[in-house]
Amino acid sequence: MGLLRIIMPPKLQLLGVVAFVIAMLFLENQIQKLEESRGKLERAIARHEVREIEQRRTMDNPRQDPGEEELDDIIILYNRVPKTASTSFTNIAYDLCSKNRYHVLHINTTKNNPVMSLQDQARFVKNVTTWKEMKPGFYHGHVAYLDFTKYGVKKKPIYVNVIRDPIERLVSYYYFLRFGDDYRPGLKRRKQGDKKTFDECVAAGGSDCAPEKLWLQIPFFCGHSSECWNVGSKWALEQAKYNLVNEYLLVGITEELEDFIMLLEAVLPRFFRGATELYRTGKKSHLRKTTEKKLPTKETIARLQVSEIWKMENEFYEFALEQFQFIRAHAVREKDGELYLLSKSFFYEKIYPKAT
Repeated sequence: MGLLRIIMPPKLQLLGVVAFVIAMLFLENQIQKLEESRGKLERAIARHEVREIEQRRTMDNPRQDPGEEELDDIIILYNRVPKTASTSFTNIAYDLCSKNRYHVLHINTTKNNPVMSLQDQARFVKNVTTWKEMKPGFYHGHVAYLDFTKYGVKKKPIYVNVIRDPIERLVSYYYFLRFGDDYRPGLKRRKQGDKKTFDECVAAGGSDCAPEKLWLQIPFFCGHSSECWNVGSKWALEQAKYNLVNEYLLVGITEELEDFIMLLEAVLPRFFRGATELYRTGKKSHLRKTTEKKLPTKETIARLQVSEIWKMENEFYEFALEQFQFIRAHAVREKDGELYLLSKSFFYEKIYPKAT
């Protein structure tokens, strides 16, 4: 080789080195392509084996596809918290029910009491789980979380919900009771005629804007235990967090409602196929807006934030927000200002016994 360097001109030596580098890069590229081809082949073989197993099971048991039976047996329970954009979301369910072939039922409790009596709990659980004519079904209403397993039910409904910044929710509810909204503008409201602003109410120490009125989202998630409705209960806060993580499929945030609907469409297309597009383009999704609502001043907000009740409700809200953003971060990607759902990122392989 040393002799060649002496004999060969420098330009030819350089060309030789370049040719060698190009050849190595070409080989590396071919090896990478072979690895990718092998991966695709393995995935194709795995998919073929899965299909063969499914075909064998279908031949052995030629009844209706069990997947279809399970989808038609699904119950979604949306125990909606007041003034969290619940009507906007529920309108989506109503608009899609005929197209996607499911039933929507409103749970109308006396005086909107979120706590059911023990006998009503039992009746409700029995209705929801055995009313075959209403399956698949989407139930919604202002009802606290209810543990179906306490009544011996094996298959529980799928819980979903939406929560909101606690002060924003209270302000919206305060004006809703006085001026209503553009959903049913002619309906007389309980506090109609009271022109006092939220700021004036807080300054006067009024009961409708007291910190105790913030205590709502925690008990709705906590449930039907008496301690859930004990204002300021730390046990209720922890139980609400536990239920949110362990008993709810997805809990969205009012301020990010479109992302919540997008995720539901991805995971429950049987109900929500077409929901994202409907929310973006439909007329009903943004229909309900509280009338005459005036944003509170910084001083009013500061007075409420001193309360331990606000601190607990805000802790729960921040906890829910963190959970939702974690789920969203692992399900979507942003491109050019738009969110896109990630495609399937797993497959099955090394399936035994082999198909015969």
